[in-house]
Amino acid sequence: MPIEYIRSVLGIFGESPFKPVHTHAEKGGEAVQKLQQSVKAYCKGDYMAVHTFDTEISAIEYEADIIKQTIRKLIPSSMMLPVDPNDLLSFLKPQDSIADNAHHTAHWLTLRETELQPEIKEGLLELMERIVKTVDAYEDMVDDIAKLLETSFSKKEIRRILKKVPIVEELEHETDITKKQLQATVFKHEEELGGVGVFYLISLLRDMGNIADSASKAADRLRTMILRR
Repeated sequence: MPIEYIRSVLGIFGESPFKPVHTHAEKGGEAVQKLQQSVKAYCKGDYMAVHTFDTEISAIEYEADIIKQTIRKLIPSSMMLPVDPNDLLSFLKPQDSIADNAHHTAHWLTLRETELQPEIKEGLLELMERIVKTVDAYEDMVDDIAKLLETSFSKKEIRRILKKVPIVEELEHETDITKKQLQATVFKHEEELGGVGVFYLISLLRDMGNIADSASKAADRLRTMILRR
C-alpha cells in the first residue's frame, strides 16, 4: 500500500476519531457493491468478469485492512475518544468482516463454473439484493456517527441512531430467510448439480449470508458502544 494512502488515513483520523471508521465502513459497502456485479456476471456465465471483480474486491479489502490497522494503532494514543476504546475495537471487528466476507465470496465464485437452474439464478440475485440493502442500511447508520459528535452525543441524536439498529437487524433476518429458502432449492436440484455442485453452492450461500450477518453484528456493537459511553 502506498505511503501516500496511509498518510491520508492518518490525516482524516486527526480530524475526528470516527472519520476513518466511516471510511472503513464505506470500503465494506464498496466491496459488497462489486460483489453484486460479480454474482450477476456469474449467473450470466461471464466467468472472465467474475475473475476481474475478484481482483478488484481483493484490492478494496486490502485498503480496508490498512485503515483498520491504522485505527488500531492510533486509538491508544488518542486522548479524547468519546467512547471506550475497547468498545470501539470490538465494534470495528465485525465491520471489518463485511469486506472480508465479500472478498471470500468473490474468490469462491472463481473456483467453479456451474450451470445454474433458472430458479437458483433468480434466488442468488434476490439474496444478493437483500445483502446490499442490509449493508446500505448499516452504512446509513454509521453515517450518523458524525452528527453524534457534532451534538456531543445529544439524547435526541442517540435515540435517532439507535432506531436504525433494528432496521439493519430486520433486513439481516429477511436475508437469512431468503438464504434458507435458496438452500432448499439447491437440494431440490441435487440430481442435476451433483454432490460437488451442491456443496459448492451451499458453501457459497453460507459465505454470502455471513456478509449480512457481519453488518447486523456491527450494528449491535455500535449500539452497545453508544449506550456504554
